[in-house]
Amino acid sequence: MNDKIYKYCLITAVGLILPVGVGIFLTLLWDAMPAFEKFGVIEFITSCDGNSVAEGEKYGALPYIVGTLATSFLALIISVPFSLAAALFSGEYYRGKRFAGIIDSAVAMLAGIPSIIYGLWGFAVLNPILVSMKLSETGYGILSASLLLAIMIIPYSASLTKEFIMMVPSELKEGAYSLGATRSDVIAKIVLPKCMPGIISTFILALGRALGETMAVTMVIGNTNFLPKSITDTGNTMASIIANRFGEADGLQMASLIAIALLLFVITFIVNLTGKFIVKKLKA
Repeated sequence: MNDKIYKYCLITAVGLILPVGVGIFLTLLWDAMPAFEKFGVIEFITSCDGNSVAEGEKYGALPYIVGTLATSFLALIISVPFSLAAALFSGEYYRGKRFAGIIDSAVAMLAGIPSIIYGLWGFAVLNPILVSMKLSETGYGILSASLLLAIMIIPYSASLTKEFIMMVPSELKEGAYSLGATRSDVIAKIVLPKCMPGIISTFILALGRALGETMAVTMVIGNTNFLPKSITDTGNTMASIIANRFGEADGLQMASLIAIALLLFVITFIVNLTGKFIVKKLKA
């Protein structure tokens, strides 16, 4: 009897996932329709007009799409070597050692810090550092947001990557060592290839978090509504422009912001679907 109840609870929970996702999509689509009907989907996506300020009631999403993709993918690129290094350090080289436990605790602590704290740190520390290094005139911009996002997702991706590394069967590694392989050989030829699908999944999840990050990015990106042409330019992401304008928006501007939210939903879905396809190919 308990097994049947447990089974039905699982089926119910799983069965709710798809309707909730579809419901969110349809709700956003319905509320975004006034913007799409006014400007057209393609023109709205590719236009830089309006900058989310009423100028003849014309709005465009391209600056925010570019800002979102630029900050998220740059953050992912920056985070990969540091995440892998931390995961290999505690999951392979010093596995089970006290120092590795200290590193794991520090990583867990960093992963649990609210994003607003990261934003304040970026505003107070990261931006002045970029100015002092002459990487930015004001400290604000795509580069600052990307570095902050990278710092935010490193603990998340490092902890998950470590778990996949530790799941590699010890028999495989011991067999390689018995044949004369070095530690670097084992890592490069056995550990990483064996857990690569899991590692790719981890970084796709980390990218998903970066795509939707709001407050931390809002505090360091500069919040200008122009198309960024380099990583030193200021800009806005899709999440940050919604956070900045949603409270005072109405009418067509509100519909435009909801349309941007819908596009962010679609972009995140495409990224996750692409990641799933890559993982499936790696497993084949």
